[in-house]
Amino acid sequence: MSGLEAVIIGLVEGLTEFLPISSTGHMLIAEYFLRNRYSDAFYVLIQIGPIAACALVFWKDIAHLNKDYALKLFAAFFLTGIGGFIAKKCGLKLPETILPIALAVLIGALVIFAVEYKAKKKVLNSKITWAVVIAVAIGQITAAVFPGASRSGMAIMGALIIGLARPEAVKFAFLVGIPTMFAAGSYELYGEIKSGNATNLFTPESIIAYIVATVSAWLSVVWLLKFVQTKNFIPFAWYRIVLGVVLLILLKTA
Repeated sequence: MSGLEAVIIGLVEGLTEFLPISSTGHMLIAEYFLRNRYSDAFYVLIQIGPIAACALVFWKDIAHLNKDYALKLFAAFFLTGIGGFIAKKCGLKLPETILPIALAVLIGALVIFAVEYKAKKKVLNSKITWAVVIAVAIGQITAAVFPGASRSGMAIMGALIIGLARPEAVKFAFLVGIPTMFAAGSYELYGEIKSGNATNLFTPESIIAYIVATVSAWLSVVWLLKFVQTKNFIPFAWYRIVLGVVLLILLKTA
């Protein structure tokens, strides 16, 4: 991997990890044009940076969590972990190849359209209910089973369909995602190191990708929090349609 490749991959990972547009789909496109395939251990490593960046954005909220909010965060994290474990044991995760990811990206766009259509007809509130907890957990499990669905996207849509306001939906989904992604990433990285697949992982290029991913993730989270104060997620649905079509075109030319 060259230094330029490291910067590109870092940007793609950081900018797309927390936006509801499928980081996996964008990675496939980046790999296609860079004519390279990077190791799972490398991807796990550079994903840890964005998780830290997201935690930094919300550090005040994390430091001042009340008991009720903390309990619901833990419950959503626990349900996600149990659901993800069961799904993995049952072998439910689809292969990370272009076709299933393209389909997940396109179906995710339809989900956003449907949820936003419903949200338009009801008054949204900022109360985190147990229904929101369950919906967010289901959204994260769905994204784990269907790569390309977007973890953040499905979690946010789960909260939104219950009636949670967009800013609160983003905040709760991300706060649940921090420990969930960190636990999953740490487990996978440990497995890679234990298997001897991470011998050459900590290279100058991987460190560059990690730093770029961290900074760009921080920027994308800050931007999204401002965006949802006044706008809905429909633009992301249209973007996903374009992305899905691009992936299908790559499938024909790969």
